[in-house]
Amino acid sequence: QVQLVESGGGLVQAGGSLRLSCAASGRTFSTYAMGWFRQAPRKQREFVATINWSGGSTYYADSVKGRFTISRDNAKNMVYLQMNSLKPEDTAVYYCAAATSTGWATKALSGYDYWGQGTQVTVSS
Repeated sequence: QVQLVESGGGLVQAGGSLRLSCAASGRTFSTYAMGWFRQAPRKQREFVATINWSGGSTYYADSVKGRFTISRDNAKNMVYLQMNSLKPEDTAVYYCAAATSTGWATKALSGYDYWGQGTQVTVSS
């Protein structure tokens, strides 16, 4: 079992920055991949970023590449999403997720077996 708790969401103006955090507990954090997903109203949940077990490999959705950075601290059981140059279209509930069956970064939603409760990010124009 893995428990995930996100924090750091909020309201920000376009062009601003936010840093999301996700605290993990349960299974050995340093052995599995982590990801961030988001879901806007009336839309499907979509991939944002993923990071492998060591933090040495990351992948991003095209829509956030160059603006968002995923990182992890295995000593603290934490994963982060630094979001810069935010746009109104980034408005969504952001979810942290764990892919405990693999250490490899994965973009597929189906590859994740544990999810946090989500944190709201609202970007005003």
